[in-house]
Amino acid sequence: MLVSRTATMLRAVPSRMRTGGAGLRMASSLASPSPRPKPCARAVQSPFSVGLGASPPSPIMSTVALLSRARAASTTPTPAQVQTPRPASRQAEDDKAMDWNTFFKLRKQRRRLQLAFSTVACFGGGTAGAIFLSTGALDRLVAQFPLDPFITLGLMTFSAAALGWLLGPIIGTTVFYMFKRSIQKEMTKKEVQFFARIKKNRVDPSSASASNPVPDFYGEKIQSVAGYRQWLKDQRVFRKKRTTFI
Repeated sequence: MLVSRTATMLRAVPSRMRTGGAGLRMASSLASPSPRPKPCARAVQSPFSVGLGASPPSPIMSTVALLSRARAASTTPTPAQVQTPRPASRQAEDDKAMDWNTFFKLRKQRRRLQLAFSTVACFGGGTAGAIFLSTGALDRLVAQFPLDPFITLGLMTFSAAALGWLLGPIIGTTVFYMFKRSIQKEMTKKEVQFFARIKKNRVDPSSASASNPVPDFYGEKIQSVAGYRQWLKDQRVFRKKRTTFI
């Protein structure tokens, strides 16, 4: 009886030991942390991955890209820094630009030509008017004026002469540029600059008086650079007299 009971106990011990070992192994497996999956290496992001919902680039890659762009922009010359060579035609025009002494010289020649044509046109207009009135074609018109006929005819002749005087500068300018057509553009440009200077530096004529007249308001008497400087001095003298009442 005792022997059989002991044998039964000995047979039950290995099974219990196997059960306990399995329990210990299960407990140790539950207690130990599960290994985390290793992160895979991030693949190179293609330009089309942004639109397909891929992960954004890392801050380091973004910084490197910005630095490379800034370096490329600093080394690339801007359009303002690029110096384009001036055309040969523009350089030739600048070399042929008219100076002020030449301008005043040509202006004096043109003025003399205008004066000559004004004189010729004045005498020609007066003579033509007198000849035309002597034919009696306007006797009915002359009779309607409440003046003596000789006075009326004289006024008409004077009007024809004045019309010729006014047409003289137009004819003289046309003839002048007919022979010097190459300088017409430069003369026009210089005249615009000259009259702009006159308008800027001339005095206010509202404060003129008999003892302090306006000195050449339109600058018609200026015939040289020295004359222009004298004109500026006259303007300063006028302003000084206006303020000091000398």
